[in-house]
Amino acid sequence: MSTVIPTSHTAVTVPEAMTALKLSRSKIYDLIRSGALPSYTEGRARRIPLDSLRTYMHNRLEEAA
Repeated sequence: MSTVIPTSHTAVTVPEAMTALKLSRSKIYDLIRSGALPSYTEGRARRIPLDSLRTYMHNRLEEAA
């Protein structure tokens, strides 16, 4: 079984976040714009820190409980 997010990375790309969360590109960018999924740009590349991704998933689990 392969890992969706490489463990050697400290940040993921938008397509990697899409795969990890099973969400569309537009939904990922909506989450970024709303501040629910913090990210940064490096040049023209958008990166989402793994901690941000984990926090988002943790918050969604708490909301569902």
